[in-house]
Amino acid sequence: MVAAITEDMVRRRAEHNDCEIFSLEEISLHQQDIERIEHVDRWCRDLKILYLQNNLIPRIENVGRLKKLEYLNLALNNIEVIENLEGCESLHKLDLTVNFVGRLSSVESLKHNVLLRELFLVGNPCTQFDGYRQFVVASLPQLKWLDGMEISRSERIRASQGLEEVRRQVGEQEREYLKRRAVEKEEAQRKETGSEDINVGNAVPGSGENKENQEQDQSTRRPETDEEEREQAFWHTPCSFTPESRLEAHRHLQEKRRAAERKEEKKLKPPRRLITADGQVLNVNEPKLDFCLTEDEENNTVELDLAVYRHMDTCLIDVDVQPTYARVSVKGKIFQLVLPAEVRPDSSTARRSQTTGHLVLTMPRADSEIKATNTASRPGRPRQSSSKDEKRKNQVPERLEVDPSKRTSIDFANIVKWESTGSGPLETSRASPPAAICAPSEGFVDNPDVPPLI
Repeated sequence: MVAAITEDMVRRRAEHNDCEIFSLEEISLHQQDIERIEHVDRWCRDLKILYLQNNLIPRIENVGRLKKLEYLNLALNNIEVIENLEGCESLHKLDLTVNFVGRLSSVESLKHNVLLRELFLVGNPCTQFDGYRQFVVASLPQLKWLDGMEISRSERIRASQGLEEVRRQVGEQEREYLKRRAVEKEEAQRKETGSEDINVGNAVPGSGENKENQEQDQSTRRPETDEEEREQAFWHTPCSFTPESRLEAHRHLQEKRRAAERKEEKKLKPPRRLITADGQVLNVNEPKLDFCLTEDEENNTVELDLAVYRHMDTCLIDVDVQPTYARVSVKGKIFQLVLPAEVRPDSSTARRSQTTGHLVLTMPRADSEIKATNTASRPGRPRQSSSKDEKRKNQVPERLEVDPSKRTSIDFANIVKWESTGSGPLETSRASPPAAICAPSEGFVDNPDVPPLI
């Protein structure tokens, strides 16, 4: 399946920029089976480096808005013409290695890229032309490096001296190449339209005996043998290296990959049954891990110790505790165990040991039982059953009996004891009872104008 440049694809490759694409300066979209350059010039206007190598791009387009683009890598694609790069004002390096550029005259379109310093055309048909390097060096005076080799000043002078003759030779070779390309395109179209008619009508007319033999041969042949023969014929049949043949090989590999995926899907085992139709939970140990299940009577809990691999990341473990069973997923493999007692999932805990890496599940029981402890009686004094013991045995409720002869309530009247004191009338910590009248002290003069204190 041919992939298109989508916003999600660009955003996933912008992790170094916090997944923001509007301010992205570098992006790599190589090996994505892209057949067309699109959207990048609108989404990422600040791009400086763009990697598009090893795709199926047949044409340079939609990059004219990238004014800040400095490096464009289009190696291993199906490009035949150098074009539409005039708007890339900051272009410093252009890589077109192993493409199908046959129109060498299209190199002259790079004259507008005055900052261009490096150009790679290795592996293109135009590099086989006589006078190829001389023509490129003379056509692009701003270049410093061509195909990884530095352009010297003397080489540039020699290239400019015989430019007209070299241009004539390049033009003749270019026209011949374009004629060959036209024939190759016609053959590719004819092959594509007539692919369904291959091996049709190959049977030689003859007697009925020959037909029977052919039918027997076809019935005895296995599908695997036919597939192997077709595969051998596809890869061993000679063909010219063209954009069409490269695209055909890519689609053939893609179809083969899909067929292998379909076979793998058929071979997949059905999902393991964890619970039967009648609701019975099964014990499953797909990861084949050692485990230990214990019951802690003191803390009234059920503890499961699962020997998980020590160096495995905890994010690969998923725990699910239910009232009657515990399920652990270890890298997609299920471990399930029926518990001996009903537990409380909301109060359960899951921890990993820092030394062994084991997973420990601590699950409190749902129905807590209170067990009576045996009290040992004193030696030599047999225990006598009382009425209280009989009432407890018969589950008769007990009542608290109060003896009315004994005062069990608080006497609020006698909280402060009344005592006489001679400390003076301002002493209030020990006040005299209101009923008793104290005798006046010596030298006391009763002034009738002074009101009483009480």
